[in-house]
Amino acid sequence: MRVKIKLAVRDWDYLTPLALGDVQSERLEVEVHRMESVQDWTLNNAYDAGEVSFSKFVQGISHGGYPLECIPHFLMRGFRQRCILTRTDSDVVSLEQLAGKRVGVTGWADSGNTWTRTLLRRVGVSIDDVRWFAGRLSADDPVFDRLGKFAEKGHIEAVSGERPLTALMDTGELDALFTPFLPSEFMRSDTKLRFLLSDFRKHEVQYFHDVGYVPGIHLLGIKRDLTGMFPTLVDELSELLDESARLWREKRVKYQDTTPWLIDDIVRTSRDLPLDWNANGLEHNEKMIGDFALELFEQRIIDRPIEARAVFQR
Repeated sequence: MRVKIKLAVRDWDYLTPLALGDVQSERLEVEVHRMESVQDWTLNNAYDAGEVSFSKFVQGISHGGYPLECIPHFLMRGFRQRCILTRTDSDVVSLEQLAGKRVGVTGWADSGNTWTRTLLRRVGVSIDDVRWFAGRLSADDPVFDRLGKFAEKGHIEAVSGERPLTALMDTGELDALFTPFLPSEFMRSDTKLRFLLSDFRKHEVQYFHDVGYVPGIHLLGIKRDLTGMFPTLVDELSELLDESARLWREKRVKYQDTTPWLIDDIVRTSRDLPLDWNANGLEHNEKMIGDFALELFEQRIIDRPIEARAVFQR
């Protein structure tokens, strides 16, 4: 009998083969559901598995446990050098220059923003060297608490009046902005925003050679009642997702018309990074997991160090 799994994920393109049925399993019947927020599905009994915040998972483990069974299968990875914006008229062109500046952030303990702050620590700028303001990126984004217990008056504060971070950049009230997604105005020809690191790709390739990985942002989680009944289920689901991603990458080489220059990026990636740059599993990702857990501790998001193998002890 096949086990039906309702999978809640963002609509990543590499899941297309799985969603269309090109990738199948004799044991699993996977139904793909698109979600805007990776947190929504965990509160909904309609879903069995899905995308989980790497940061929230490690925070849970450090505090004694996490309600889902999670494995080191990273559904979302991404370099963060491209996630730092400043104004087009700004003279800030290096990470070191952010010391003493006012920086906006879309969430404090988020996986992506934690990795971005790591870049500052690598060049000797601590979180205490910056004045932080947390808020929504644009006026279209929802209003909610983006700091929680991590707020510190005069150092890490919520934007007053829920003004969008892009508006504060426009008025010069912020010197830079950390965001996992580009605001819509960034794509306009008359934008007042630019990447702080103009050649972010060069910095990202160097970062990979320095640390050996592309940072993990979201991972795969599944409800424990299912893993209790079917202990191998989560690993089998991971294999299906890997196969879907492999098939998608293979097809992109042939069908590369999403953008006029997508083929250039595919070729450059194959030459700049090893073929297994996004491989899953603890062995391949142990250093990255350990580095992230250390960053959560150094940035005072968790209160004790935790080793990679302890994070994913099953």
